[in-house]
Amino acid sequence: MQVRRLSLTNFRNYARLVLDLPPGVVLLHGDNAQGKTNLLEAIYFLATTRSPHASVDQQLINWDALQSDDPVIAGRLEADVLRPDGPRHLEMRLIIEERGMWTTNGQGSFRREAVINKRTVRLMDLLGQLRVVLFLPEDVELATGPPANRRRYLNITLCQVDAEYCRELSNYNKVLEQRNALLRRMAEGQTRNAADVLQVLTDKLVEPGSVVLQRRAAFLAEMARLAQDIYFRDLIGGRESLRLGYLPGWYTNGRKTGDELLSEGDRLQEMPDRATIAERFAAELALARATDMARGMSTVGPHRDDWAILVNAKNLGPFGSRGQVRTAILALKLAEIGWMKAATDDTPILLLDEVSAELDQHRRAALLAYILEQARGRGTGQALLTSTDPALFTPEFLAVATTLRVAGGRIEPSQ
Repeated sequence: MQVRRLSLTNFRNYARLVLDLPPGVVLLHGDNAQGKTNLLEAIYFLATTRSPHASVDQQLINWDALQSDDPVIAGRLEADVLRPDGPRHLEMRLIIEERGMWTTNGQGSFRREAVINKRTVRLMDLLGQLRVVLFLPEDVELATGPPANRRRYLNITLCQVDAEYCRELSNYNKVLEQRNALLRRMAEGQTRNAADVLQVLTDKLVEPGSVVLQRRAAFLAEMARLAQDIYFRDLIGGRESLRLGYLPGWYTNGRKTGDELLSEGDRLQEMPDRATIAERFAAELALARATDMARGMSTVGPHRDDWAILVNAKNLGPFGSRGQVRTAILALKLAEIGWMKAATDDTPILLLDEVSAELDQHRRAALLAYILEQARGRGTGQALLTSTDPALFTPEFLAVATTLRVAGGRIEPSQ
């Protein structure tokens, strides 16, 4: 998979950019705050419909465009993508209308439009058209940050490959929102017909929730195997073992310890079919019913899931060294590439933002060797890296890479 041409209009610091991208490795270098990261963000946004940096999508629109007198302000991201099944033209439009209503906190008349081959589609339909694996320095927060970070990682990664997962996750969230609204009303004393409606909504949670649980459990099991057996041993030399432990959101009310949760996750991964998972999930919802009514919220389910990176049975979140965490995240991301390639028979585009500066010489060499290997595979691979210092890269790597200099929102070949 490759992005052959990227076009940006009123996106971040790019008022207008048209950039042809070659296959293989592309190194974008320049000083900070010149637009290197914004290019990776644009590709990632087209792939996932989400920004890894902005809290609200309106922040992606070029500041100068926001200061204009135009009644309608539009940002546009476009990419010509080469896929094994043929080319695609992908487009995302960010549109602000009635600008007097818009404020910097994300309120006002704002909408997004997704377009594939000149045809407007649902945002969900854009997922999977372009697949990427993103490396960021802040990825260490997958180990050290809150559970929401780790759930977000699961959702973004799986939705690029598994359309059913993404659809059922959306269905689950819609029913969950309705159930939580009802539970809040019940907690406030509004109980007329509430018990019957609560049971209906609880039943409606089971099917989509079971799909989400099943797919997450299978994904983490496969990723653990790849990270340990293929990548992590190469980085550490076989001295440590890595495990990804699933912590299902069935016991988040304090009834289970961390080790017991891991055991529950192991059993979930071993459950043979969706019907068995659905039966167990329904039982957990029934057990939590009284607690949910008292708290006015749903206390069990995939929305309370978590997972942990364990090295030698030690959870890296609270107990790992910084070096262990960085190496484990590198192994995880490399495993993600292998998992996505196996699932789709296509190599995702690699996006690496200043990651080389965060690694020691040994791990940097291992990463760059892997990037070159993947980019050369069948002539279809592509990797985009950013750096403020090209000297971090070996002459062998620079000889293969296309180097582009980024300065003030302008891109030109390096001299």
